[in-house]
Amino acid sequence: MLTKYGKREWLFSGVLCAVLSVVLLTVGAARNSAGLLCSALAPIIAWIFFALFFRDPPRKIPSETNVFVSPADGVVRDIQTVCDPFGGDLKFKRIGIFLSVFDVHINRAPFDMEVKNVQYKKGAFHDARSPLASAENESNAILCEINCAGKTFPLIVKQISGAIAKRIVSDAIPGSKWTKGEKYGMIKFGSRTELYLPDDSCFEILAREGGRVFAGSSILAKGKM
Repeated sequence: MLTKYGKREWLFSGVLCAVLSVVLLTVGAARNSAGLLCSALAPIIAWIFFALFFRDPPRKIPSETNVFVSPADGVVRDIQTVCDPFGGDLKFKRIGIFLSVFDVHINRAPFDMEVKNVQYKKGAFHDARSPLASAENESNAILCEINCAGKTFPLIVKQISGAIAKRIVSDAIPGSKWTKGEKYGMIKFGSRTELYLPDDSCFEILAREGGRVFAGSSILAKGKM
């Protein structure tokens, strides 16, 4: 399946490639040119590789109620203690995930949660692997509220553009409620996604730097019951 978040891109490019293939077939048949007839496959093959970026494979969501799943496919680049990006007094454990152009770019909710605030910021387009990306790149931070181990906590997911990514897509608005593993947006063409959990003894970080993770299925942390 192809994601609805990229419908404009994959549909327009598909129509364009189809028209180009028909033109090449028509001209090739008129000229009896084997080369042109064979080249009619090139636009179709090119579209398939382009459309793969917008693929939306099914994921098996863990049933455990106290686990936090990855909000994105990719590789865990860093795990750090940082300040609240919304300006609060709390400290957070930030898990940064780098997505290459070969990864699925659908973002999924890491936990059952309710959106409280959304903070979009225009910015630069540093390589998503750069330390500058988190602070200076275009981003969309989503502050949520969760209930874990009988307590209420804040949780933040942040979409960050990369050197190639130029558009962040998100369904997040204050009051939105998402279940764990639910799709809420994507970042197009290479990016970074971050998960912020309170730096609290109630949470155990299971993610490891360098580990490959998959949105909705890989467990990054768990709440202590």
